Amino acid sequence: MKILVAEDDFISRKLLVTTLNHFGHEVDAYENGMDAWNAFTQRRYPIVVSDWLMPKLDGLAFCRRVRSLKIADYTYFILLTANVQGRETYMEAMQAGIDDFLAKPLDRDQIWMRLRVAKRILGYTREIVQLESLLPVCVYCKKVRDDNNYWEQIEHYISRLTGEQISHSVCPDCYEKIVKPQIESLKIPYANDAPPPLD
Repeated sequence: MKILVAEDDFISRKLLVTTLNHFGHEVDAYENGMDAWNAFTQRRYPIVVSDWLMPKLDGLAFCRRVRSLKIADYTYFILLTANVQGRETYMEAMQAGIDDFLAKPLDRDQIWMRLRVAKRILGYTREIVQLESLLPVCVYCKKVRDDNNYWEQIEHYISRLTGEQISHSVCPDCYEKIVKPQIESLKIPYANDAPPPLD
């Protein structure tokens, strides 16, 4: 897999690149966030591993730029952390779009585990994109056709593929056009709006 690394510390960068190469990945590495960003705009990378604090463009600003792009393929962004503590700091990183964290000094096993998670998430996002672009849906009943030419409710189809449960609601347009008229038709008309006499 193609991985982009942004790390200003030479030793950490060299260790990370060597480890990623050993795991069989192709790596492009840069010593500051701006050079890494320029590389990203030229060639999309499925995984970015970036230091938090770097010259020219820090890791959070780099991630925000990646997230601002309107691209179909998702980029999994791992942030390298050293001497960064506090709930607010991590919340800021999550809000910037960071997917995962990797602590310094770098640990080979931790790198491997983070990449396993990244590959799994990227696989799920590809499946979702395929579902959204290739899903045959009946224009009348909204059932979905699967690979075996079986038509089933879209809720069952999504639940079967993802394991997620689907909740139901009514959008404002359908409420006005469908539900509200049905409610009105159930009301019993009374003369002069008075209820019928009791026996």
